[in-house]
Amino acid sequence: MRVQCVICDEIEKIDSDSLQAKRLRNRRIHTYMCPSCHDRIGEKTEKRLATGNFRIYKERKKEKYLS
Repeated sequence: MRVQCVICDEIEKIDSDSLQAKRLRNRRIHTYMCPSCHDRIGEKTEKRLATGNFRIYKERKKEKYLS
């Protein structure tokens, strides 16, 4: 299967039987990022987290109250 990176527009081939290919075919909201872009974004996110000025807001789970 031919896929295109959403950031750098590089075209790559992935295995058509892989889980990633299945997700891309069945769920159009899923997008493909090449490994180099994925690694670059991961490194920059880690650097921003280390500065202390960047926060990741995690979803709070609602507690069920027993009555």
